[in-house]
Amino acid sequence: MANRLATESSPYLLQHAHNPVDWYPWGPEALDRARSEDRPILLSVGYSACHWCHVMERESFEDPATAALMNEHFVNIKVDREERPNIDQVYMKAVQAMTGSGGWPMTVFLTPDGVPFYGGTYFPPTERHGLPSFSQILHASADAYTNRRDVVRDGGTRLLEALGKVAEAGEPGQADVETLEQAYRALAGRYDAVHGGFGPAPKFPQPVTLDVLLRHHVRTGEPAALEMAVHTLRRMAAGGMRDHLGGGFHRYSVDARWLVPHFEKML
Repeated sequence: MANRLATESSPYLLQHAHNPVDWYPWGPEALDRARSEDRPILLSVGYSACHWCHVMERESFEDPATAALMNEHFVNIKVDREERPNIDQVYMKAVQAMTGSGGWPMTVFLTPDGVPFYGGTYFPPTERHGLPSFSQILHASADAYTNRRDVVRDGGTRLLEALGKVAEAGEPGQADVETLEQAYRALAGRYDAVHGGFGPAPKFPQPVTLDVLLRHHVRTGEPAALEMAVHTLRRMAAGGMRDHLGGGFHRYSVDARWLVPHFEKML
């Protein structure tokens, strides 16, 4: 039987319309139920072209036992980030603050008032690669909300306060020369001199980063800054992340050599 997503217009939400999970779209009905029943919210955010979103659906959201656990303890809300980017941005910042990274599928546990108290991205159905299983996460989050309510609320409040301070500190302003020098030194320290790019796999094309290097070269004449940018662009163009037949680039390379693309085209 179809769940509440069957009446939605988003292709991503319709994709989940026959999951055994009692999904709600984001809206008053779900939020009112969470408040009236004093239930935590499980917010799941993704989009149609997201590979790992499809994987998590197949492994967890289509599994009757996992769905029963979700339905027992949570009000489950599914959001298409392309339809509701405002919701995605708010909770992505929270997940990044809690875990140091972000991505999709995004899984966030909220109080009935919408305050996040735990979150992450993809969780496997069984423990692997140092990640807990999704069922373990479900049990732990439900237990925390039921038995450690004050800790959950206090942690969520501190998280919101911290995000507010970050937002205030991030107001647009003029970058001084020392800040730009620090940025260049940080990039140089993470540069992959063999394959180009910065840091280990996965590797993302980063236009802003390359722009910083080119501007640094123009401002200072530093040849290494130009070499880093040009070598990175050449390696990107030679690798499999570039679509040599259709043109354009895929979203990122899953390896350090720009060889194996994540098969998702970006504008």
